[in-house]
Amino acid sequence: MFPDEMVSMSLKSMLVVSSLALLVACSPDKGVSQDQYQGQGFHEAPAPADRRVPGDAGAMKSSFSPVVKQAAPAVVNVYAQRVTRQQVDPFWSLFGGGQPRSRVEQSLGSGVIVRADGIVVTNNHVIQGGQEFMVVLNDRREFSAKVLLADERTDLAILKLEANGEKFPVLNLDDGRDLEVGDLVLAIGNPFGVGQTVTNGIISAVDRVGAGDGAFIQTDAAINPGNSGGALVDMDGDLIGINSFILSRSGSSAGVGFAIPSAVVRRAVDTALGGQSTLVRPWLGVKGDAVTSDIARSLGLSRPDGVLVSDIYAGGPADKAGLKTGDVVLTVNGEAVNDPKTLNYRVSLLNPNDEAVLSIVRSGKIQALSARVAAPAATPAKDQRELKGNFPLNGATVVNLSPALAEEIGIDPFSAPKGVMIYSLSGRTYAAAAGFRPGDLVREINGQAVNTTAQLETLLKGGAQRWNITITRNGRNITAQF
Repeated sequence: MFPDEMVSMSLKSMLVVSSLALLVACSPDKGVSQDQYQGQGFHEAPAPADRRVPGDAGAMKSSFSPVVKQAAPAVVNVYAQRVTRQQVDPFWSLFGGGQPRSRVEQSLGSGVIVRADGIVVTNNHVIQGGQEFMVVLNDRREFSAKVLLADERTDLAILKLEANGEKFPVLNLDDGRDLEVGDLVLAIGNPFGVGQTVTNGIISAVDRVGAGDGAFIQTDAAINPGNSGGALVDMDGDLIGINSFILSRSGSSAGVGFAIPSAVVRRAVDTALGGQSTLVRPWLGVKGDAVTSDIARSLGLSRPDGVLVSDIYAGGPADKAGLKTGDVVLTVNGEAVNDPKTLNYRVSLLNPNDEAVLSIVRSGKIQALSARVAAPAATPAKDQRELKGNFPLNGATVVNLSPALAEEIGIDPFSAPKGVMIYSLSGRTYAAAAGFRPGDLVREINGQAVNTTAQLETLLKGGAQRWNITITRNGRNITAQF
């Protein structure tokens, strides 16, 4: 991945995994209808087939070669390159040698062609910070590419090969509805830059949450640095996931790898082909908690299933659908949900304005509700402003906080209070030197409450000899004098 200094300062959500290092598997080198997918590598998954263990020694020795021959041509190498200016040792400037030097930095990952016209899916962290992109096919042909969509939270990027109408081999996107723990899978990519490599394993878990934003397929197929963006395929040779990261103490595969499900990939591709550069996540406007055994007993449920609704956003899709606090959501469009993250994930697979059929328990009876999901409310308007002037917040970019913005930056729209938030800080400005941070909420200026970015700017430009500024950081109010 690119070094931290290459990334502009902005608010990013972070995940700390106790005793395990969360390692992104990148190189150490530096609204389209379903009919349109026919013939482009997309298809509906067949009905689940009977699964059985190998019946004899011959079956155990069967080769994966037919699957590899089908899938490998659509797996590619993705190179992202950028030129930086590097300052030389100040000592040499005394002798006229202190001019900054250009330095080319490059990252390497893998990708998958999912449409014959050259649409490539890879990980966002593979291309993040890059200025030029090159894709090398399995047959060693090279094509430049442009980025159509980059989404940091899902860690997906969609590229388009610049190939003048040429047709490419593709991997079919399986919708993943028939995946089961124990299914055989292959991981295909370019680990450590040694060239295309295939490893095999099984699905260790599906809908695994807690390791990032969304739900993942967990596999023990070896995934190593350079495999990022590569394919996780089933025994039909279909793409079921994009390999993304691993949990490991050593930095190499320890049998705990995670892939972004093909359903999420499909949403990203749909969005990119629809002309959008970022992924819009619909929501229900529901806050809840997993149903524990104690909660299940108190509600008269036979077992601890579903999500207990604790709060509903006024005017949101769930509120309009008639969902109430105390209801237990069991499924979304027939898919089980057992924790809030899985509930949000099921909803995020839909497009804004799609219908979500909820199976709920209310007063001990199972009912069905229909909710039309929507993008989070963008009220108040973002109204982004860069503050400049002779005051302590000089160099800070501020925005009005809304559910839409909270969803965009990965914080809970319910827990995020309304107000003005510091969105980013320019390099060596007073605001940065004074200790302000992205994510701080500006509450008061010299005793006057701050509600909007326009009001904040007016208060700051009013002029003052002394400044008392109150902010909220990590749930705590802090007042500083300048």
